[in-house]
Amino acid sequence: MYFIPQPRKIEYKEAGEGQNGFVLSYQGYIVLDPSCGNRITRQAALVQKALEEKLGFALALTRGEGRKGDVILEQCPQLGKEDYILTVDAENVRITGGEAGVWYGCQTLQQMVEQCGAVLPFVQIEDGPDIPNRGFYHDVTRGRVPKLSFLKKMADRMAYYKMNQLQLYIEHTFLFRDFSEIWRDDTPLTAEEIMELDQYCLERGIELVPSLSCFGHLYKVLSSKGYSHLCELEGADQMPFSLRGRMHHHTINVTDPESLEFIKGKIREFMPLFTSRQFNICADETFDLGKGKSRAAAEEKGVDRIYIDFVKALCEFLVENGRRPMFWGDIICGFPEMIKELPEETICLNWGYAKYQREDETKWLYDAGAVQYSCPGACGWNQFVYLIENSYENIRRMCSYAVKYHSIGVLNTDWGDFLHVNHPEFGVVGMIYGAAFSWNGNIPSFDEINRQISRLEFGDEEERFVSIAASVAAQKAFDWETAIRFKELGEVPEFTEDHKAYISEHMGDMDGVDEKNKRLEEISRDFYGSIVHLKEGKRELVKPYLAAVDAVRLFNELGKVVTAREYGRTYSSMPDAWKLAEELEKWLYHYKEIYRSVSKESELYRIQELIVWYGDYLRMKEEKE
Repeated sequence: MYFIPQPRKIEYKEAGEGQNGFVLSYQGYIVLDPSCGNRITRQAALVQKALEEKLGFALALTRGEGRKGDVILEQCPQLGKEDYILTVDAENVRITGGEAGVWYGCQTLQQMVEQCGAVLPFVQIEDGPDIPNRGFYHDVTRGRVPKLSFLKKMADRMAYYKMNQLQLYIEHTFLFRDFSEIWRDDTPLTAEEIMELDQYCLERGIELVPSLSCFGHLYKVLSSKGYSHLCELEGADQMPFSLRGRMHHHTINVTDPESLEFIKGKIREFMPLFTSRQFNICADETFDLGKGKSRAAAEEKGVDRIYIDFVKALCEFLVENGRRPMFWGDIICGFPEMIKELPEETICLNWGYAKYQREDETKWLYDAGAVQYSCPGACGWNQFVYLIENSYENIRRMCSYAVKYHSIGVLNTDWGDFLHVNHPEFGVVGMIYGAAFSWNGNIPSFDEINRQISRLEFGDEEERFVSIAASVAAQKAFDWETAIRFKELGEVPEFTEDHKAYISEHMGDMDGVDEKNKRLEEISRDFYGSIVHLKEGKRELVKPYLAAVDAVRLFNELGKVVTAREYGRTYSSMPDAWKLAEELEKWLYHYKEIYRSVSKESELYRIQELIVWYGDYLRMKEEKE
């Protein structure tokens, strides 16, 4: 039997003569011991509903003294807040734990029922997490704004794997009351949606922590007519749009006093929507700091000084308002000793996304006395399908560094660079890696955890679904980011050389493209073949995967045309460019349907524009010699 995360201790018991396990009877009860507080009482109804979905019948719910055949929930102050003991014997199922621990024990019980049905083996499980804060960070700004229904589904899944924190990355995709110019052409999350999600998460033991870009990465804000004067660089509202440019520039001018008051105003409006007493100000990748309007201050005081002073001012503002500040640690890793100038409760979010991520930054911050989270990545940005093997290795390493250097949390990130083109459901595998490895440092092998996820998450009887998905990444030749960079060549002169260098660096990916496409056809057949082995409710994910595999194949074919026309490469076979254009446009029709099933409209139009551009490019008549 599989459990995700793996419990600390599992001891199976021998069944007595004539016994084959404990039977969850349709006449049974879930009994709340009088020790259970209000939160467990509310959560018991969620457990009742979840078990009904798995069993086909509902156990009754009551409070008092349990009897033989009951599932008994008991809160025990002697156990740690998140610890629990789950016992299944001939008399009862009993879950004893701290307030959160009882909830986590119920998730373990659900995983048992998922695999064993109503007849459970006799077992005692003693469990608790290695790391107290286990979170997921989801980008809802760079192209894709999820529907509330999707975010609730995400929270349900996080709870099932014992995660307890969620953050949504927001630059401009919140409907601020006084900043309509920022969100007017998007489909932002509303205050009502945030508050509803906050309560939904709270009921499931998840803290929804506000996260708002407050320093760098303020493209929509600082390119607007109303606020471009606050940008570090002059003429921000005149800069032509590019996907590369909007991630590179748009740092706020810290030497203008209006900047601090403007950001404080955004925080004041956003902060009260959350029950969390924490707030992430981001403050990462401030690429332009000291290069424009703050140049004189940077030359006088140093870039590090003007950076830390602005971060400190925001952190102190949050502390004054009863919030614990968080911020990304990439910049302060260059001068970690300055962490001591921030309020002592400040949390540094130390991120690193390389497959073989080093531990240096984690150690530097630890040596400087920082309170830190380790922040790995699900490795889906710029991809049609996530780089699953990369994410496993990255998350495995970052979680081990978290334990080694006493991080108080792991915040696993899922960014949406270049329009968040992938289906957000694909991020679940990386999410589960983070949940599993932050709970228990005894990390299974790549193949083993993938079998477990295939079975528990997707109900795959063959335990192959994740390995099929993981095989896609190696078949890409002309990927999404390369296609964007080629289209943007010359559109914004500043990035032309950068784009050229990237395309040149990745030209070798086109080697063996025909073999890659042949393998993609095999992978598609594997996905079709998996349908019969998946549980109901998970089969609907096969179409998004099939569409993603088709996208990789079609873009590989597109790469043949582009690199043959523009770079003189030759291939043993070439697609009919006009037919390829039609295939891409038909693919787009299905892609939009899938996109809209889980996301608001947001920047879907930009994805459409790129496909249309390439459709026109493919239909261009080639010049005759």
